[in-house]
Amino acid sequence: MLRFIVRRLMQAIPTLLILSLLVFVWLRSLPGGPSGALLGDKATPEKIEALNKVLGLDQPIYIQYFKFLGRILSGDFGSSLISGEPVVAEISRALPATIELSLAALLFAVVLGIPLGYLAASHRGRFLDNSTVIGTLVGVAVPVFFLGILLKQLFAQDLALFPPSGRQDVTIDPTHVTNFAVLDGLLTQEWDAAADALWHLVLPAIALGTIPLAVIVRITRASVLDVLNEDFVRTANAKGLQAQLIRRRHVLRNAMLPVSTTIGLQTGLLLGGAVLTERVFVWGGLGSLLAQGIERRDYPRLQALLLLAAVVYVLVNLLVDISYAIIDPRVRAS
Repeated sequence: MLRFIVRRLMQAIPTLLILSLLVFVWLRSLPGGPSGALLGDKATPEKIEALNKVLGLDQPIYIQYFKFLGRILSGDFGSSLISGEPVVAEISRALPATIELSLAALLFAVVLGIPLGYLAASHRGRFLDNSTVIGTLVGVAVPVFFLGILLKQLFAQDLALFPPSGRQDVTIDPTHVTNFAVLDGLLTQEWDAAADALWHLVLPAIALGTIPLAVIVRITRASVLDVLNEDFVRTANAKGLQAQLIRRRHVLRNAMLPVSTTIGLQTGLLLGGAVLTERVFVWGGLGSLLAQGIERRDYPRLQALLLLAAVVYVLVNLLVDISYAIIDPRVRAS
């Protein structure tokens, strides 16, 4: 297993290099370029040319790229044009909020999606199956921001069951803050703060996790139906094995390969959905940073967030490959 993981890590290195090259080219292809963004309204051809010399942007493109790569490897992403703070500090402060929201949405999607998909496949053609299929179509069709607004209107404003926005109302000792609101409450044994953070998390997690939930349900259903028609399942039934044993050892285990791929892809897509969800619920994570960076053409911030998204996708794919190897040992030899 260790050799398999190392091999996958080595394959991830050229992927990250290619992604860094794409980000580098993208930054220099936008109107005005980095110098134009830094100068803002004061940009003139003469000032842009002078700043290009100061920043080394007049050097050959390959030299610029290697310097760009060196700064990235050293953790230097520059300072935000909006706040003036180092971009790394901004991201480290906002990242826990997005991670917390994404994990909650993924947990909601997986915990409900796999059992619902299996039950739908087990009751194929019946009411449960048909209603589940219809529900997943609706779940995929409804945009994240629209669902968030509906949930906020109904459960936060009309029924007043959940808070309408923000991450937490109950504050704790700031010396213990890690920016993971639920974890902070648990670590400091501030149970009211932990419960309050969880209560704020419910509506955004449901809004963000609905589309992944629908996709996981459909993939699980299709995968289970395929496995149920396999010869080894019919043989197990013919031998008189217990239905629970057949489901656990034969059906679910073999059906999990495409499901794990889907979960991995949906995990990466959660970052995109988090932008809209965070705006609706005023969450204050990476989505807010990205939206501000796009509106204000904050190149350093956008560069760092794009590279972070690329790293997340690569790591998620690595975890998917590892899950493959755990589910099906034959994958380790490939």
